[in-house]
Amino acid sequence: MAITEDRATGTRSSEAIVAALRATFASGRTKDMAWRRQQLDGLERMLEVHEAALLDALAEDLGRPRFEGWMADIRVTAKDIADLRRNMSRWARDERVSPPWQLLLTKTKIVREPLGVVLVIAPWNYPIALVVAPLAAALAAGNAAVVKPSELTPTVSGALAEYLPRYVDPEAVAVVEGGVAETQALLRERFDHILYTGNGTVGRVVAEAAARHLTPVTLELGGKSPVIVDKDANLDSAARRIVWGKFVNAGQTCIAPDYILAHEDVHDELVDKLAAVVRDHFGDDPRSSESFGRIVNERHARRLLGLLEAGGFKAVACGGTVDVDARYVAPTVLAGVDVDAAVMGEEIFGPILPVLPVADVDEAIAYVNGHDKPLALYVFSSSSRTADAVLRRTSSGGACVNEVMSHVLAPALPFGGVGPSGFGAYHGRWGFEQFSHRKGVMVRPTWMELPILYPPYTELKERITRRLF
Repeated sequence: MAITEDRATGTRSSEAIVAALRATFASGRTKDMAWRRQQLDGLERMLEVHEAALLDALAEDLGRPRFEGWMADIRVTAKDIADLRRNMSRWARDERVSPPWQLLLTKTKIVREPLGVVLVIAPWNYPIALVVAPLAAALAAGNAAVVKPSELTPTVSGALAEYLPRYVDPEAVAVVEGGVAETQALLRERFDHILYTGNGTVGRVVAEAAARHLTPVTLELGGKSPVIVDKDANLDSAARRIVWGKFVNAGQTCIAPDYILAHEDVHDELVDKLAAVVRDHFGDDPRSSESFGRIVNERHARRLLGLLEAGGFKAVACGGTVDVDARYVAPTVLAGVDVDAAVMGEEIFGPILPVLPVADVDEAIAYVNGHDKPLALYVFSSSSRTADAVLRRTSSGGACVNEVMSHVLAPALPFGGVGPSGFGAYHGRWGFEQFSHRKGVMVRPTWMELPILYPPYTELKERITRRLF
């Protein structure tokens, strides 16, 4: 198929890219299970062969520690690919279901088929994982795909644009680099599914653009994911796990603990333990720690500085230092935070952890339920009854008890939001299903007739049909 190009830049138009991918999909080769397996093998080889270069790119764009980059962007993604490759043939099989008794001699089944050409728009905070993992799910389901890495991590974006065509079918996968203009151009095209990961403001733009073509969307958004710490919690364990989850990737994680609702009896002790763990992890000068990253750009660092300067808390238990030019925000714990403080008004998406005292778990639940449903919720308690009550009485995309964030590592669990934190889910089978259409099929033998349903209608036919159906 002829591909039109911009003569000034040599780049293909979005229209031409999508048209070429549709031609590939129409050829039928993406439906072949061997082809799907080859694509997953290629993605896995790319991560393995270019691991060092990809980790260098993460360090360049985000100041990401190499271990952190390997674990969060490389290893987790490779395991997700392996799970898809291991199970996709089984997931793709036709699923027999039972027909109604009136049609007992028919055969009914669910046939899974790929959607067609899908679009993956990725964010900057995990710029490898959030491109490659959804792409792997789309390819495992037999689709062609366009991936749009974030322009805020240009080194990673360039690396993916260079490497991906070498390891997957370049006629079935296109990488589009660029910023807002390029994303808008893509959104003008008709896709068969769009998966967007990012903030709610852009999520609404994506949903509106998709609605013009009646394109289904998966929106992986964010929100203020709360941590509820009851007075009977193991505070040492809670402090270690919360600090790890909050400050990995310098707090730039969509499911990072955004704030803590701590029982007033343990608020001060928990704050002290959190500050002590921060020192254990990053030393007295986290700026010099090789285990602590940087903010993606100066604009976001300045935004975080503004949240701190607005006040609304009693004390800075640790941190509080910001160097906008260096994109550095120290791992910060705030004590005695007011509910109307600036840090409570928006998703923080940075290494600032507010701790609010509450009278009891009921007050904590009421606070959570009075705000948008979060992408994740975490509860720390020694009482399973308390933990179950929190899970039953709140709604969130996912949740952990006595843990944070690790639910994302389990491919058997759906990962996604609810309400303003998004909709749709992926990871493991959930990603395969998200990029598949479940077609209901009935096969009826030609000798099996139901003349009672055919005109002309009579009172006798109606009486019999009312009894049968």
